[in-house]
Amino acid sequence: MPKMRKKSDLPSKDCAYCGLPFAWRKKWARDWDNVRFCSDRCRSASKGGAKPSQDDR
Repeated sequence: MPKMRKKSDLPSKDCAYCGLPFAWRKKWARDWDNVRFCSDRCRSASKGGAKPSQDDR
């Protein structure tokens, strides 16, 4: 059985849209270098162009 890791031991990145940090997920394992957004919401909002204000976070 694989050894469990603490979430703090996983790699993380900052979202290209909202700027918040997010951690590695197993479903992103093959494509981690190309992952830029923390969620589908940030990915779709980035296509609109406007950055979120501090109040929207």
